[in-house]
Amino acid sequence: MNDQKKFEVLSYALNTSELLRQLPFTAECKHYHTSKDNIIEPAMVVRDLGVHLSCDRSWSPHIDKIVQEARTISSWVLSVFRDRSPLPMLTLYKSMVRSKLEYCCPVWNPSKVSDIQALENIQRNFTKRIAGCGELNYWDRLKKLNLMSLQRRRERYCIIHTWKILNDLAPNDVSLNFNKHNRRGIKITLPPLNHKTQASVRTDYENSFKIRAARLWNLLPQDVNSITTLDAFKAALGRYLKKIPDTPSTPGYTAANRNSLLDWSMNSKMGCSTGGRA
Repeated sequence: MNDQKKFEVLSYALNTSELLRQLPFTAECKHYHTSKDNIIEPAMVVRDLGVHLSCDRSWSPHIDKIVQEARTISSWVLSVFRDRSPLPMLTLYKSMVRSKLEYCCPVWNPSKVSDIQALENIQRNFTKRIAGCGELNYWDRLKKLNLMSLQRRRERYCIIHTWKILNDLAPNDVSLNFNKHNRRGIKITLPPLNHKTQASVRTDYENSFKIRAARLWNLLPQDVNSITTLDAFKAALGRYLKKIPDTPSTPGYTAANRNSLLDWSMNSKMGCSTGGRA
């Protein structure tokens, strides 16, 4: 199923006889019907391929659900396994907990601070239980355990998926417009947005995969974005990301910014420094 078909399923939800209210022609129709003439009742949230979307185009219901599921699994792991040494703890966390928090994340990658923190708190609380990490703050635990924040990993996934689109390993259903420059390498031209567009639509535009992925990709230097093999690209991307501070938004901490790669790029241009613990 391509992305266009997935969008149709999410929009009309024929597979579950549900309907999103936020359709451009909703006001023109009193009811929608299935092919068998059954009325499709409105729903506040629809689910497709394991991802939930609300009628106001929010991913928060999905994030709330996976956070609760990950919290339950995390509690089970910590109650069943007594060994708190890093290797078994990280193995269990990565395979059983983190995987739950990252399924299909380029689609629902959140922009709301509350959603970002809710996801990050799962990793923050789990790593605190690892031997030798209890007295370290979260940012230092990430360094000691050689972990990225979940926020940074989601942006990494977006960049890798963009590379796959560029190299025909994934369909370009979002119509990313790649252009090659002699000095800057391969960049993406962002589509313009009408300045008269209402605020809610502008927010959806800014947070869509197409726009966020394009902006993240355009941060990459030429020696990274021009690599043509996946393993080599991942290795180069990893080296590039290690140069950028990873200080996720966390209660009790004062950060320099929202920790997105886009924010760090802006900070670098403005000459800002990192924050510290409150």
